[in-house]
Amino acid sequence: MSYCSRALVTGATGAIGEAIARGLASDNEREVVLVARNREKAERTVQRIRHETGNHHVRFELADLSRGGAIDDFAARWDGPLHILVNNAAVTPGQQEESPEGVELQFATNVLAYYRMIRAFTPYLFAAEGSQVVNVASYWAGGLDLDDLEFRRRRYNNDAAYRQSKQADRMLSAAFAERLSDQGICVNACHPGDVNSTLSNNLGFGGHQSPEEGADTPVWLAIGSAGTETTGCYFESRRAVPCSFSKDRNMVERLFDVCEAYG
Repeated sequence: MSYCSRALVTGATGAIGEAIARGLASDNEREVVLVARNREKAERTVQRIRHETGNHHVRFELADLSRGGAIDDFAARWDGPLHILVNNAAVTPGQQEESPEGVELQFATNVLAYYRMIRAFTPYLFAAEGSQVVNVASYWAGGLDLDDLEFRRRRYNNDAAYRQSKQADRMLSAAFAERLSDQGICVNACHPGDVNSTLSNNLGFGGHQSPEEGADTPVWLAIGSAGTETTGCYFESRRAVPCSFSKDRNMVERLFDVCEAYG
């Protein structure tokens, strides 16, 4: 069966991720694929979105995005063009943890997974006309230490690790925007809303916005014209905002090289 377009959303069983997936499914114009780690949560989320939107072209794929091999396996079983990739998956464990590959978990999930998903799905994005990547980052960003990305020397703090990861996401968006522009693929980053979620609670925050309000800017980018008319930009509340991190070309390229070295 063919669809007008296809969208892929990572971290789609979380509060914001589910709202993003629901927003993409709501106009019934595209197939929406949710990426999750937990089958039961994924099944429940898909059923809710189908029921609430009437879009039955919503399904899920299971993948542990903290593992490079899992991303490669997922991409290998994908078939056909991909029009929209929303990188949203993130974790904020209170204690330092590692991925199955031995990488600090926030860096593996919040940063390397963004890099690896874009790299692995570039051929499918290229096969779709007017395709785009939306990287869900944050205004809560900073403190990137390229010499200690995994907190091997610094004492681990989940807030510091999260802020670092979101700075990295904004920088990687600029790096990929430059590299993929000649293939017609737009790459932008955005801050979602401040939503009361597992992630925000782990960081000690609450959140005053609903999941739908939090998903508003990512969905607006993904299905509106802004996400395909601009590339390499960072958005907050549907507005392009200057990003000082992305302007540091030396740091951006160093980060990209580091991610590339992880493979």
